[in-house]
Amino acid sequence: MIKNVVHNIITSLRLGQNQGEAARHARRAYRKRFSFSQTVFIATLVFLFLPLLVLILYSFNASKGMNWTGFSFIWYERLFFESRGLWRAFWNSILIAFSSAATATVMGTFGAIGVAWYRFRLRNYVQAISFLPMILPEIIVGVSLALFFAGIKLRLGLLTIFIAHTTFNLPFVFLMVTARLDEFDFAIIEAARDLGANERQTLGRVTIPVCMPGIISGFLTAVTISLEDFVITSFVSGPGSTTLPMFIFSAIRIGVSPVINALSVVMILGTVFLTYLLRNFLKYIAAK
Repeated sequence: MIKNVVHNIITSLRLGQNQGEAARHARRAYRKRFSFSQTVFIATLVFLFLPLLVLILYSFNASKGMNWTGFSFIWYERLFFESRGLWRAFWNSILIAFSSAATATVMGTFGAIGVAWYRFRLRNYVQAISFLPMILPEIIVGVSLALFFAGIKLRLGLLTIFIAHTTFNLPFVFLMVTARLDEFDFAIIEAARDLGANERQTLGRVTIPVCMPGIISGFLTAVTISLEDFVITSFVSGPGSTTLPMFIFSAIRIGVSPVINALSVVMILGTVFLTYLLRNFLKYIAAK
C-alpha cells in the first residue's frame, strides 16, 4: 500500500513537471508569435497589397478625384461601353503577349535541350549570348532593335513589337528550362534508347514531359513580362499598334482616370481566376 502511495505521488509530480514544461513552451511560442521577422513580413504584405486595396476602392468612387463622394459603377460602365480605344490596346497586348511567349517558349525549350544534350564548339558562346537581352538595360535593347528594324526597312507595328518581345522573353524561358534540365537524370534517356526509342520519340515522350514544369513556368513568366513592358515597346511600336502600357502612359498625362482603376480590378480578378484554374494543373504536371 505504501508503495502505491509513493508511486502515485511520483507520477503526479512527473505530470506536474510535464505540464509545467508544456506551459513554458506555450508561453515561449506566444512570445515568439510577434517576432521581428513576422513583423517585417506583415509590414511587407501591407506595403505590397495596400495600393491594390486603394485602387479597388476608388474604382467604385462616384467622382473622378480622390475625394470619396459615394459608391458607383459608373467607371465600369464607361470601361465596357465607352472605352473602345482602351480595349483595342488591351487586345493588342494580349495578342502580342501570348504569341511572343509561345514563340519564345518553343525556341527557348529546344535551345535549352540542345545546349544540355550536345557538345559543340560554340556551346559556351550560345549560353552567354542567350542571356544578353535579360541583363542589358531595356533602353539599350529598345534602341538596338529600333536601329535594326530601320536598317532592314521593316515598318514599325505589331510585327516589330512581336519580334522585340520574343527577343527579350527568350532568355527567361531558356533559363527556366535549363534549370529543370540540371535536375534531369539522363539515365532515363539511356533506358528509353535501350528499349528501342529513337531520338525523336525520346524527345517527345521523355524529355519534354519531364521539362514541362519549367516550360509552363517560362511561358507564364514571358506572358507577364510582355504584358507590362513599356520601354522596349515604345521604341518599336508604330501607328495603330498601341499596347495597354503605352495607352495608360498616354492617358495619365492628363490625370489618372478611374476607368484605368476599373480595368485594373478586372485584370486582377482575371489573374486570380486563371491562377486558381492552373494551380491544380501545375501541381499535376510537377508531380509527374
